[in-house]
Amino acid sequence: MRRDTSSRPGLGMQHSRGFRGAARSLAAALLLLALAACSADEEPSYSPQYSNIPPSGGPVYIFAPHPMFAPQKLATVYGAMVDRINALLAGEHIRIKLEASRNYAAFNEKIYRRQVHFALPNPYQTLLSRDCGYSVFGKMLDDSAYCGVIIVRRDNPVADVQELRGSAVSFPAPTSLAGTMLPELFFMENGLDPRRDIRRTFAGTHDSALMNVCIGTSAAACVWLPAWEIFQRDRPDMAGRVEIRWHTASLPSNALIVRDDVPADVREKIAAILFHMRETPVGRSLLESAGTTGFVPADAAAYAPVRDFVQRYERAVGPLTRLHD
Repeated sequence: MRRDTSSRPGLGMQHSRGFRGAARSLAAALLLLALAACSADEEPSYSPQYSNIPPSGGPVYIFAPHPMFAPQKLATVYGAMVDRINALLAGEHIRIKLEASRNYAAFNEKIYRRQVHFALPNPYQTLLSRDCGYSVFGKMLDDSAYCGVIIVRRDNPVADVQELRGSAVSFPAPTSLAGTMLPELFFMENGLDPRRDIRRTFAGTHDSALMNVCIGTSAAACVWLPAWEIFQRDRPDMAGRVEIRWHTASLPSNALIVRDDVPADVREKIAAILFHMRETPVGRSLLESAGTTGFVPADAAAYAPVRDFVQRYERAVGPLTRLHD
């Protein structure tokens, strides 16, 4: 007769212990998987970055132009310029990295928090950057082109700025000197209070302000003159719907600034490349895309007219926005 061994206490206990051991092992494995998944969620995944310039093995300095163009346009134009600078710096073991900003507020924050080494701010941002430890070492040429223009649709018969009373007017941003501050003072001096008589909208960039008037969202757009000229070249279909109706006065153009902890020899090498860029066909092409004919040495004294303008503006129009407002 076969003996039923399944009821023997010893074998039953061994089977139970084996089952419990396997269960514990499975639970431990599941716990490890869960912990790994949590860790993967908490840590950002690595994403490789690519560049046409080989690593130099030296320090990397961040260069940020203010958003005078739409973000993609800004990255394309100044990305090509930075690639050219890096190619010429390859033997110096110095590399520049472009930092584009989606709008004026994002750029202002980078200057306020000292997140970039070199920058190309507008003249008003240049004045404010001094309190953040930046100094002027150069500037764009073409001061006569550093002015604001007021754009309206061709089918809009408005002939006097006072006829814009009650209308929506698009500006790039509160801290845009050519696109906002110069036009606002122009309005005030011609009988239109920009803070009371119109509906101001801030589009974030010059291109966005121009699009607003092109599609009829705004009765007028105020922008920097070179931004309008480049918009005409890039978007002739849209630009054909509108035209310049008024120009403002001009001021010294955009500045090149450097953070106070950048070594002097690094600043001088980068400055030399920028100042000589207009001497070659390749350099002139890059500069034309950026809306200028070149860069020249300059210091804070070049922006004395901007300080005078700010005082006139605040007396006539009201207090200005700061970098961190």
